[in-house]
Amino acid sequence: MKNLIIAIVAALFVLTVSSVFVVFEGQRGIVFQFSKIKRDDAGEMIVYEPGLQFKLPFIETVRKIDARIQTLDEAPDRFVTSEKKDLMVDSYAKWRIVDFSTYYLRTSGSIENARALLKQKINNGLRTEFGSRTIKEIVSGDRDTIMAKALESAESSKEDLGIEVIDVRVKAINLPTEVSNSIYDRMRAERTAVAKEHRSKGQEQSEIIKATIDAKVTVMLANAQKQAHEIRGEGDALAAKVYADAYKKDAEFFTFYRSLMAYENSFNSKNDIMVVKPDNDFFHYMKESTKPK
Repeated sequence: MKNLIIAIVAALFVLTVSSVFVVFEGQRGIVFQFSKIKRDDAGEMIVYEPGLQFKLPFIETVRKIDARIQTLDEAPDRFVTSEKKDLMVDSYAKWRIVDFSTYYLRTSGSIENARALLKQKINNGLRTEFGSRTIKEIVSGDRDTIMAKALESAESSKEDLGIEVIDVRVKAINLPTEVSNSIYDRMRAERTAVAKEHRSKGQEQSEIIKATIDAKVTVMLANAQKQAHEIRGEGDALAAKVYADAYKKDAEFFTFYRSLMAYENSFNSKNDIMVVKPDNDFFHYMKESTKPK
């Protein structure tokens, strides 16, 4: 009997737990009966609000849908301007579900399906706006207008998908990679040509400056050598004059002095050998100094 009571209590507990479900804030719940959506008497889908809810155990199942604001931020897309120029546009959108019945019927409750359908709608609006403007108009200040128009065109998603688009923003507008690379290559080639021109002009100026300096140095060295020769010539002339004047004042002393200098230079080393006759005039003053007085 005790075991039976325990079994009944356990069965009631399991039954109660299976009959209750909680829809948290930021969620909505949809109940299925044997894989079919539960509807009211008017045939409308029943959407459960946040709170404690009840369902038939083992017969009904619950699927919860995120009701918070979502962000659609996909990879950049290619758009064509009125000039038939390609642009890579990076954009994002903020959206939320406002009609859960329509949303589930159109997307099967899959957020991936919702993003794909919503992206198509937003891109269609952006494509229309970009296609009616030139690159200059887009860059110069029409971006706010483009985003506003794209938001207006996305309002139809409320009826089609049960989704309200809150905001559409364009983050960046760039040229395609192949076009950017081509432009960068052309700019690089132009800058390289300008750099080569500046280098050639600089080299030309360098050669002119070097030639001018070399010419000045050559002239300065020639003038210095000229002045050195002139000073050396004047010095030699002055020395010759001094020798001549000294010779005129006392020729005998001058001759004697020159002989002494010759003796000093001749007998400077012990290894010096001189072969001369004893009566040679070279020893004139030596012989004179040995004569008795």
